[in-house]
Amino acid sequence: MSKGFASNYRIVVLASLVLLSFAGLGSRLFCLHVVDRQELLGSLVKARRQVIVQHARRGDILDVHGSLLATSRSLIDLGVDPELLRKSDEARWPELAALVGMPLSDLRTILNTRYRTVPAAAAPPPAPAIPALDFGIGRKAAEEPADPGETADETVVGDPDTNGRRPVQWARISDNVPESAYAAITKLGIRGIYGNRVYRRVYPHNELAAHIIGYVNRKEDPVTGVELFADFYLHGQDGWVESEKDGRQVELAQFRTREVPSADGYSVVLSIDAVVQHMAEAELASIVEKYHPLKATIIISDPRSGFLLAMANTPTFDLNQYNKVPRAEQGRLRNIAVADMYEPGSVFKIVAASGALNEGIVNPETTFDCSLESAIVNGVSRNLPREFEGEHFERLSVSDILARSSNKGAAQIGILLGARRFYDYVRGFGFGQLTGFPEKGEIGGSLRPPEKWDGLTLTRMPIGQSIGVTPLQMHQAMGVIASGGVLLRPQIIKEIRDSSGDTVYRLGRAQVRRVISERAAREMTGILETVVSSPDGTAHTGGVIPGYSIAGKTGTAQKWEAVTLPNGRRVERLKAHENVVSFIGFLPAENPQVAISVIVDDPDMSLVGGPASGGRVAVPSFKHLAEQLIPYKAIQPSGADGGAGAIAMEGGIR
Repeated sequence: MSKGFASNYRIVVLASLVLLSFAGLGSRLFCLHVVDRQELLGSLVKARRQVIVQHARRGDILDVHGSLLATSRSLIDLGVDPELLRKSDEARWPELAALVGMPLSDLRTILNTRYRTVPAAAAPPPAPAIPALDFGIGRKAAEEPADPGETADETVVGDPDTNGRRPVQWARISDNVPESAYAAITKLGIRGIYGNRVYRRVYPHNELAAHIIGYVNRKEDPVTGVELFADFYLHGQDGWVESEKDGRQVELAQFRTREVPSADGYSVVLSIDAVVQHMAEAELASIVEKYHPLKATIIISDPRSGFLLAMANTPTFDLNQYNKVPRAEQGRLRNIAVADMYEPGSVFKIVAASGALNEGIVNPETTFDCSLESAIVNGVSRNLPREFEGEHFERLSVSDILARSSNKGAAQIGILLGARRFYDYVRGFGFGQLTGFPEKGEIGGSLRPPEKWDGLTLTRMPIGQSIGVTPLQMHQAMGVIASGGVLLRPQIIKEIRDSSGDTVYRLGRAQVRRVISERAAREMTGILETVVSSPDGTAHTGGVIPGYSIAGKTGTAQKWEAVTLPNGRRVERLKAHENVVSFIGFLPAENPQVAISVIVDDPDMSLVGGPASGGRVAVPSFKHLAEQLIPYKAIQPSGADGGAGAIAMEGGIR
């Protein structure tokens, strides 16, 4: 008979139940920690343990006065974990859609997609107990191998169910949410919505200096220009945190095992002056309006240092809309100043004349018979090139040959130099080789060695035919004369500054080699002044810049085309009505402070008012730019007597 509630039988039953409970709990713990440990640990690590990338801010690109040309804006990459969404928050979805700037229907589709069908073959292999992470030094923080079921806008987890579906752990809503909008989104209190800070490249001046600056794509990878060339300094170093997050995507700081802070990129200061660049681009717009050319380039530099103040091309593009350039117009992305080749025409005459002066075989007053139809080259009679537009000259001095742009005279100077010496001077002036400009698309032009010249090359190359150059090469060559005979490397990067704004590296004048003596450079400068100041000069029509002497050379080159003869043979011949016209010069002639190149490809002759030439098309633009630069750069007049240098406004012939 029982002696009370706590009978032996009841005690045994209660103890047995307790023991069975602990046995069941122990069995379950044994299964979790021993039998199923690998599988469960892999799922736990995948779901909770994360490498959280802390993005570095890309450095700015600045002009010479510190004006922003390229910068990075902080944005939020907004996403959602559909499993964490609450039904009670659905009423706030319209506010979220408005803040994000997307249709509510599209937002609902993202938020309501909780599973994604993945082909069975695409399922990932079982995860190891502790995934191996590579924390080596590199541009991007280490990441786990991409899941076969994931995309750039979505992350799925777990194994596929019987229908091949896997839960969506994260889905992108928008990758460009402003910080202010994200603050408002956070106040909505919608569980499961969270964002990560990222940086997006912004170009405040849109098209300004587009071909110099270059751009980065949506992945922040540099593609062209300074963005690519100086990427080592600009990109910075992403940091990362190896930690765990709970189901609400809140970091569990106590499980943080490693933290590497990000290091923002350095800023790059260019020699480009945004004001001067704007002048150049506005002038190009005027050229396009007046003459409808195929393309055109303007380059402005300081000839004393070789640093560029502006480099402008047309056609161009908006750096913020680079991805909207139609496929048929992709050529707009190319920096034609360094990537396109053309025959320079008469402006190239400075090379043969400079070489002959430097060798002492001529002086500015040495004369040549420019009425000859042929000349002897290595014992063989060779035809001399025709004069521009059928002009006829008798005896001309070296100075007049350049001022009046005589083809026959320039060819005879080249013959006097000889093939090898002339070729050496062509190379010395920088042709047939890269200038070293920071652009991956730069080409070295086309220059064959004398061994591969035909019988006419020595009479044609001195007048700018039988050679291919880039606009920057031709500008650099004129800089040899302006700098006193020294070839300078054209540069656009002035300084590198760290994220605190302190200068860590400064670039200076880069001399490549001496090409001609100072004496020869002075003589050439005097000759090139007559191109502008002489009444017979190809750049003189009566317009003047009072008090300023200008030295320069016009160029007019016919373009080539491939034609098929009646016998089926393909040959190259000069086009009758397509020219590349140019004027390259510097001022003041006796103390050069700016050098300007204006090169226009195929201006519409019907709009020029006569045969397209450097004098008619390029010289007026040179003058307009010079008149703007004189007050802006505070360029002093030439000499105390206020002497005048003439430069064309209308007309001209070469």
